[in-house]
Amino acid sequence: MSGLSLPSMALGEPTDTSREAINAALSAIRQHLGMPIAYVSEFVGDESVFRYVDAPGLEHLIKPGDSRDLSEVYCLHILEGRLPELIPDTAANPLAQAMPITRQIPIGAHMSIPIHLEDGTPFGMFCCLGPNANPSLNERDLETMRLFSNLAAQQIDKEYAHKRHLQEMRERIMDTLETNAFAIAYQPIVDLGQMHPSGYEALCRFSAEPYRTPDVWFDEAAKVGLSVELELASIRQAVEKIGEIAPDQYISVNVSPSTVISGQFAETFLKLPLDRIVLEITEHAVIEDYDRFTRVLRPLRHAGLRLAVDDAGAGHSSLRHIVQLNPDYVKVDMSLTRNVDQDLARRALIGALLFYTRETSAHIIAEGIETEAELNTLKLLGVRRGQGYLLGRPSQQIAHSLNEFSQAS
Repeated sequence: MSGLSLPSMALGEPTDTSREAINAALSAIRQHLGMPIAYVSEFVGDESVFRYVDAPGLEHLIKPGDSRDLSEVYCLHILEGRLPELIPDTAANPLAQAMPITRQIPIGAHMSIPIHLEDGTPFGMFCCLGPNANPSLNERDLETMRLFSNLAAQQIDKEYAHKRHLQEMRERIMDTLETNAFAIAYQPIVDLGQMHPSGYEALCRFSAEPYRTPDVWFDEAAKVGLSVELELASIRQAVEKIGEIAPDQYISVNVSPSTVISGQFAETFLKLPLDRIVLEITEHAVIEDYDRFTRVLRPLRHAGLRLAVDDAGAGHSSLRHIVQLNPDYVKVDMSLTRNVDQDLARRALIGALLFYTRETSAHIIAEGIETEAELNTLKLLGVRRGQGYLLGRPSQQIAHSLNEFSQAS
């Protein structure tokens, strides 16, 4: 084998747009040149893998996913200058004629343009070939093919850059998990009658640089298939301080529907003090199968786990979540709480949610309370639990999370 350095990382799953663009380029150049086979290959280790193929009726010879050892094909010889990019007649080229693949396919005419990534790394080949010699092929045809090859290279480079980006994300999340580069802050959920915490919401905070908000970290984890691991790791850390709160208080943790239906979820939660945990499902989360979701939670809820629908009122999914999941708590989104003392429509919507919870024995928790006017209005409406900066800011020390305002009240 040649000493040429080739990338070992295979191309990720292409987007529909890039796939269509590359396939269209192959079809156009194949028909323009009058050749039966056109393809884009990728160098993966010591193999040439055919990623895109346009060869109608010749699938028995070549199709996407097939591969050949690089020592068997023309690629390295073209990259290193031993074979030209344009071979109108392989019989007239001693090296091509000596290679077994020339007779096996057979290959009578061959045109191939190396594809390089933006950093100059050889990626693969953009190639057309036919069983018969074609002396009419010339440099103008090669230049036309080069134009289509450049179009394919642009799409591939975008996909490759995207894959590198995902790989960087994955490494970042894995490093965060391995080093526990996150901490839990606890924000009190206050009984508005006694002005005393009934529980604490656990909020994950990340210390890794550069700084990104928690939602970005969890979004990235989902994109690289590590959301379950990250969510469960944060939950396990959150409940470690459950011994620091009163026996009648709980810790509320956030989880996505995809994590709930994963095999690791029940295994993790069965080891936790379920009667002192509230599971929050955000309104923004999509639940594809409510039956499956509730089936997973049923034995855990029977064992004491409570369920909250978070961000109620922030979008169209909250009512469906509330009806389908029969939650123990409905957390009113801060978009309804904000300026509730000045807005009749907000008060009416919260009143409707209060009516529902009275009928179902659930409880309302108003989020984002920041002013005394908001707090007093919510109390008058009948809201019995609240959360927000007025009552207490998130703190890694549970004992310090309740504001002086709440303690004085």
